[in-house]
Amino acid sequence: MDDDELIARLAAGDDRALRELFRRHAPVLAARLRAALPPSDVEDVLQETFLAAWRGAASYQPQGPAGASKAGGWLWGIARRQAALLLRRRGPALAALPDVLVPAGDPAETVIDQARLASAVRTLSPAEHQVWQLVYVEDRPLAEVAELTGVPEGTVKSRAHRARRLLRAALGGGLG
Repeated sequence: MDDDELIARLAAGDDRALRELFRRHAPVLAARLRAALPPSDVEDVLQETFLAAWRGAASYQPQGPAGASKAGGWLWGIARRQAALLLRRRGPALAALPDVLVPAGDPAETVIDQARLASAVRTLSPAEHQVWQLVYVEDRPLAEVAELTGVPEGTVKSRAHRARRLLRAALGGGLG
């Protein structure tokens, strides 16, 4: 059974589907979360992630582009939000949570990709960098970012869009 079918069963209330999704995805999510959270928080965030997945399974859209499953990305999005909520409750986020799933592979490639992203982020203007940090790293809502920065929400959206476009160009199209 693929992940999309498991999530459909989860939406129908099948707790075995939740166990199977956890078995398949928790190790990868935990490894990624450990890069940004203290080890003591990883289990809490995982628990909140799968609880949120249970609650939100009915809203899951099963197919990505070309029929590809997007369950891993959906779960990672939930995990990022749960981690951001935890960090926000404690104060400003100190670590960036990666935006995309990084397939297991050469750790050197991961370090190179992270260095490229860090270098690209340094090319942003101060205003774009601030919006990038608040929206994409700290996962704050646009209205909150507008309030924090003292600019209209439309300006926040424009800066966020421009930052993504510039970073995508700097990274050769690799940024969603």
